[in-house]
Amino acid sequence: MNSLFDRVKIGNIEVKNRFIRSATCEKLSDSDGHNRKQILFDYYEDLAKGGVGTIISSFAKIDKNEIPSINMMGIYDDSFIEEYKKLTSIIHKYDTKVIMQIVYGGSQSKNNSKDNIVFGPSSIKNPSSNMTPIEMTKDNIKYIIQKFIDAAVRAEKSGFDGVQLHIAHGYLLSQFLSPYFNRRKDEYGGNIENRGRIIYEIYEGIRSEAGKNFIISVKINSDNFIDEDSYNIEECIEVCETLDKMGIDLIEISGGMGCSRENEGAIRKVKTKDDEAYFRENTSKVANIVDSPVAIVGGLRSIDIMEDIINKEKIEFISMSRPLHSEPDLINKWKLDKNTKLRCISCNQCNKGGKICVFR
Repeated sequence: MNSLFDRVKIGNIEVKNRFIRSATCEKLSDSDGHNRKQILFDYYEDLAKGGVGTIISSFAKIDKNEIPSINMMGIYDDSFIEEYKKLTSIIHKYDTKVIMQIVYGGSQSKNNSKDNIVFGPSSIKNPSSNMTPIEMTKDNIKYIIQKFIDAAVRAEKSGFDGVQLHIAHGYLLSQFLSPYFNRRKDEYGGNIENRGRIIYEIYEGIRSEAGKNFIISVKINSDNFIDEDSYNIEECIEVCETLDKMGIDLIEISGGMGCSRENEGAIRKVKTKDDEAYFRENTSKVANIVDSPVAIVGGLRSIDIMEDIINKEKIEFISMSRPLHSEPDLINKWKLDKNTKLRCISCNQCNKGGKICVFR
């Protein structure tokens, strides 16, 4: 029988349990993406010593000239390396691994001003921000691919155990997968193989530059939950199969965009057990096809449901965020007593930024 506290591997790296803190923008960085506030370092230290096996950081922007979120982390030049060395060394003291999530936001963000150059696969107005991006030329695509590669190299130099490509929730790479946002007629548009091409080229570039033990992960939508968009679990599986064959180390399955149908986005209301694990079916479909380890995220609250998932499905990792905002030591509490009740009430106030949790 599998245990949530089994020591397992992500790629070539052993982690102390199956719990992952999923990426969340805490909005604790400065406006330029630098991390000068002690509260951010304290927050990550609390998570690390609280028992979680792997932390996926807040998303970090790869390009100085766009703003996916206010007060988010940055990794767009070498000036970040020393401060992240400090952060990763703190986390590693507790036998916890840390992966940096890297992102280009594009038209999903409402924070870009009219002066920002914002790229998109096609020049399609985004319903969630009312922003129309510039359709990327092939040179623009090469530029963004290199930005992701450079960011990953910096993350490795900074002591991170890996990176996670953000291919979910309506940001640029998930827009490339979307037939609604991607209406290109060249080799980066059309069928799902072409729409995924930018992702595969980023992966290949990072793999060629990074060390053999450096984790490369993805967070990917299983469905966009948009009426006008045909991207769904079948296309998600095709992308994951390709990444699996290429050697991806971890696949985290999510869903939804800023313009998804109500309560069908990435963050949903969780009031009862029936509301939990809302991506379980789609995550299981991916896990049944690929050999790479798969993580489930989305409304996980009850340890008995988590135990059921890792024993009845091929899913190997449990990824969550909101409960760990409220109780960073929750994993240690569960290890001592799995009947420990959560403090988190899924109020979602933590996702507004500025305050980690209403109970802290």
